[in-house]
Amino acid sequence: MDNVNTSKFALITGSTAGIGASFAELLAGNGFNLVLVARDKNRLDESAKNLSTAHNVRCEVIQADLATNDGVTQVEKRLLNLQEPIEVLVNNAGFGINKSFLVSNIDAEKQLLEVLVQTPMRLMHAVLPIMQARNSGTVINVSSVAGWIAGGTYSASKSYLTVLSESLNSELRKTNINITALCPGFTRTEFHERGRMKMQALPSFMWLNSENVVTKAWKDSQKGKALSVPGWHYLILSFITRFGPRPLIRKIGMNVRIRQGQK
Repeated sequence: MDNVNTSKFALITGSTAGIGASFAELLAGNGFNLVLVARDKNRLDESAKNLSTAHNVRCEVIQADLATNDGVTQVEKRLLNLQEPIEVLVNNAGFGINKSFLVSNIDAEKQLLEVLVQTPMRLMHAVLPIMQARNSGTVINVSSVAGWIAGGTYSASKSYLTVLSESLNSELRKTNINITALCPGFTRTEFHERGRMKMQALPSFMWLNSENVVTKAWKDSQKGKALSVPGWHYLILSFITRFGPRPLIRKIGMNVRIRQGQK
């Protein structure tokens, strides 16, 4: 393709829908070449073609199942490419389980742990030394306000991601490397549909728009903020869940799980 932008690269996992797709659009619009990671090759190719045409950027695709070691290894290899280094890493891939831990499938639980915990940990561990060497880079970890409630293994995994992000943000605060945990509430994506979660009872005002979520996350990350919580109502909720009495927080977590059909 002629006159392709040769700027820095951003790598996004779970990039073909929802928050990941919105990050791809935003970063391409800001002149970043993209490395798109997902499982569906057809959707990857379609996204790459559309973004390249719309924004005149290069788009690589990596078809990878991030619940597998081979899939994560593919992405690690791209992060370790020093000829075309990754300036922005967005750890967005994820899914949920619509059952209580007491009755869930253990293979599904292991996959959730792989995708939501081990994958972002491994990808950050691969790319951060390279970012440190050039003293430049951004990592945005898509966590959730669920990380502050007691809502099963999904909440537990998001808690890990948020705390690790905060820790790295503090450790790198005197550098030009930004580490941010994006902690949205309910966002209109394919997430809940794929997880077969019952969301009909949720009031419309509780839903966030993925484009607005991503815009705020990017601005917050470039300001060096450790946490990005989009939406005034989720700012209030996050304050309550972070600093409120734990018996109340456990009750909130149980109510959320029941709303989602996790019985």
